[in-house]
Amino acid sequence: MSLYKVGKIVNTHGIRGEVRVVPTTDFPMERFKKNNKLVIVAKPSNIEVQIATVREHKQFILVSFVNMQNINDVEQYKGCELMVTEDLQQDLSNDEFYYHDIIGLQIIDNATQEIIGKVSEILPMPANDVWVIKAKGHDDILLPFIEDVVVEVNLEQGLAKVNLLEEI
Repeated sequence: MSLYKVGKIVNTHGIRGEVRVVPTTDFPMERFKKNNKLVIVAKPSNIEVQIATVREHKQFILVSFVNMQNINDVEQYKGCELMVTEDLQQDLSNDEFYYHDIIGLQIIDNATQEIIGKVSEILPMPANDVWVIKAKGHDDILLPFIEDVVVEVNLEQGLAKVNLLEEI
């Protein structure tokens, strides 16, 4: 079963079992709804939970879980990641992609058809995401995910064609 990160429990809140969550999803209001199921990645094993209550508080989302209505029930999960299963992922439009689909793609220069490297991570920025490319024999390359730069993404072939902004 594949799991995908949607947030991180950073602390508890009060004594009634609420946790402070920093969301790491583009769909926080859909992911964190009453009765939704999440997986807490914890040791020694993951635990599936159901959301009992949700509310916004500053930059956090406060969440409590069914049958965990006490601080002692949730304190052990501070620092744990919250995940969803693959079947709970949102459908995206044709020009949108999940980070896990992009990371690992082979990057090809659209002009020369040469392999540049692979996407190692994605940096979310206010204007647009930036792909970090591990380039062969060069420093990392930062490519903005904009129409003029990323001209084609082919998930089936595991590659993306790009227009480089300047010479490497």
